[in-house]
Amino acid sequence: MQFLPMFGNFAFMIAAFVVALSIIVAIHEYGHYIVGRWCGIHAEVFSLGFGPVIYSRVDRRGTRWQVAALPLGGYVKFLGDANAASVGSDGQVDDAEMRRTMLGAPLWARTATVAAGPAFNFVLAIAIFAGSIMYQGRSVDPLTFGELRPLPPSYTTDLRAGDVMLAVEGVPFADADATRSIAEQLPLQERMSYTILRDGDELTVEGPYYFPTAVLSVSPRSAADDADIKINDVITAIDGAPVFAFSQVQEMVLAADGAPLEFTVWRDGDTLQKTIAPRRVDVPLPEGGFETRWLIGITGTIFFDEKTEAIGPLEAVQLGAQGLWNTVTTSLSALQHIIFGQISTCNLSGPVGIAETSGSMAEQGAQSFIWFIGALSAAVGLINLFPIPVLDGGHLVFYAYEAVSRRKPSDQAVKVFMFVGLALILSMMSFTILNDTILCP
Repeated sequence: MQFLPMFGNFAFMIAAFVVALSIIVAIHEYGHYIVGRWCGIHAEVFSLGFGPVIYSRVDRRGTRWQVAALPLGGYVKFLGDANAASVGSDGQVDDAEMRRTMLGAPLWARTATVAAGPAFNFVLAIAIFAGSIMYQGRSVDPLTFGELRPLPPSYTTDLRAGDVMLAVEGVPFADADATRSIAEQLPLQERMSYTILRDGDELTVEGPYYFPTAVLSVSPRSAADDADIKINDVITAIDGAPVFAFSQVQEMVLAADGAPLEFTVWRDGDTLQKTIAPRRVDVPLPEGGFETRWLIGITGTIFFDEKTEAIGPLEAVQLGAQGLWNTVTTSLSALQHIIFGQISTCNLSGPVGIAETSGSMAEQGAQSFIWFIGALSAAVGLINLFPIPVLDGGHLVFYAYEAVSRRKPSDQAVKVFMFVGLALILSMMSFTILNDTILCP
C-alpha cells in the first residue's frame, strides 16, 4: 500500500496546480472579455479550460460562459472569430455587425482588448502582493519581542512578549531594520545577553543565539524540499557536529561542495535524520546579475516573531507594485542570462516544474500558496507580452504594424506568422518539460 501516500501527494500537487492556473487564466481572460465589452466588441464564448464542456450557461448579453474538461488554459471567442485565438473571420457576420467583432473594431479597441489580459494579470499580482504585505504588517520601531518560535527546549529565554530590544551582546539596535545587519557584529556563541526595556525598566536577560538554525522558508523543488524539510524545523547537527547558528549551516553547506550531508532535525519534539546534497543554484543579486552558490534551499530568521503594526492600503499597493517590478525585471534578467549561457537552463520551469512548485507552496500554507499565485500571475502576464505570434504580444506587434503602415497585414502573412509562433511555443514547452523531467529533475 506504499503507493497510496505517493498518489495522495500527486493528487494534491495536481489540485494545487489546477487551482492556481484556473485563477490566473480566469483573470487573464476576464481582462480580455470585460475590456472588449467596454470597447463594444461582443464575446460569444468565455471558456475556462478546453475540450468537452462540463458546464455552460448563456447570460443576458448572449455570451456563453463555460467550464471545459481540460483545465490547462482558457479563451474568449469574440463575435466573428474563426477560432479561439481571434485569428481570421468565420465569414458569417454581416456588415451591420462588423463593429461588434474583433476584426471590425477600431485599432484602439482591439489593442486595448488584447493588452487587457496581461494587464489584469499584473493587477492580480499587485493585489496579492499588497494583500500579503498588509496581512504581515511591518515591524514596529523600536524592535519589540513578539511570540517565541517553535524551538527545542535548549533554546530557553527570559524574554517576554512586549520587551523592547535595545542591544544584543552590547551591539545596539538603531531601529527595527538593524536586525537585518546585526549578525556580522555578534560573537558566535550559543547563549547571549539581551538588553531590553520592560515596563519602563532597562534589564539584561539571557537568551539563545539571535539567528538560530530555525527554518523560515523552503524553496520549492530545492534539495531541502526534496528531503521533506518543513518550515519551523530546527537543524541541531550536521554530520554529527552540533550547530546553533544559521551561519554555521551556511558555511558547512558551502564547504561540502555538493557532497551529501547528514542533517539532524528537530520537529515538534521529534528528532529526524535527513540526507541532503547541496545543489548549485543561480541566485539573483540586489545590484543585478546572478551568482552561483551551493545551497540546499532554506532561509533562516531570528528566534522570535517581531511585533508588527498595520500598513495602509496605499503604501501596500506601492510596495506591491514594487514587488511586481522586481519579479518582472528579475525574470527578464534570468532569461537574458540563460540565452547568453551565463546561467543554467535549469532556471526555466515548464508545466511539470510549475505543478511541483504549486504543490510545494500549497503544502507550506495558504499564505505561501497565495503569494505564489501572485508571482505566477506576473510571469504569465510577462510571457504573454513577448512579441511571439499566438501570444498577446504577437497580436500587439500586428497592431503596431497596422498603426504605422495604415493597413492590416495580409491574412496569408498572419497565418504564416501564427504557424511559426505556434511551432516556437510548442518547441519551448517541449524543452521546458524535458528540462523539468530529465535535464534538471
